[in-house]
Amino acid sequence: METSSERNARHKKAMQRKKEHVDQRIAAATVDKGLLVVLTGNGKGKSSSAFGMLARSVGHGLRCGVVQFIKGQWECGEHLLFSEHPLVEFHVMNTGFTWETQDREADISAAVATWAHAETLLKNPDVKVVLLDELTYMLTYGYLDADRVIKALGDRPADQHVIITGRNANQRLIELADTVSDVTDVKHAFNAGVRVQKGIDY
Repeated sequence: METSSERNARHKKAMQRKKEHVDQRIAAATVDKGLLVVLTGNGKGKSSSAFGMLARSVGHGLRCGVVQFIKGQWECGEHLLFSEHPLVEFHVMNTGFTWETQDREADISAAVATWAHAETLLKNPDVKVVLLDELTYMLTYGYLDADRVIKALGDRPADQHVIITGRNANQRLIELADTVSDVTDVKHAFNAGVRVQKGIDY
């Protein structure tokens, strides 16, 4: 049977090998560039993760921009926290969910008007982080022209980071992205009849 000292020695050797591997990967990562991050999938936490990155960026003193599509009728905690922050420019489509508006033409008009704010942010080299929350739906529903969106993302300043959230991310977004996370829906309280909770869900 292995003694405690033997186990500790084996653990130390394993961690030394792991550290060597991690250090090699860190040393090999020499590129600095603005990242396009796509957070998609059916699971909860995509916008929460995105706003966590926004909070991190603000903490570092970076100028940021937020454009929220679909949302807007609820009092969202992230809007309450960031909308008046001097480092954050915040725009909300403010139509609510599409199944509530039930007006495709109005939704398209609102999406196009809201996208204009996004394009302005994506052209501004002083804005270092742009969060396009729920943008994927605008492409899935055909509210925005995919070519126009892809071009704006591709033409943005070289050091500008962009975070895109929403289910069913367009394949062209995935191909253009540097980092893609597919958030899986393993279990969700709402499916068990639990109401959305302040601070957790909105």
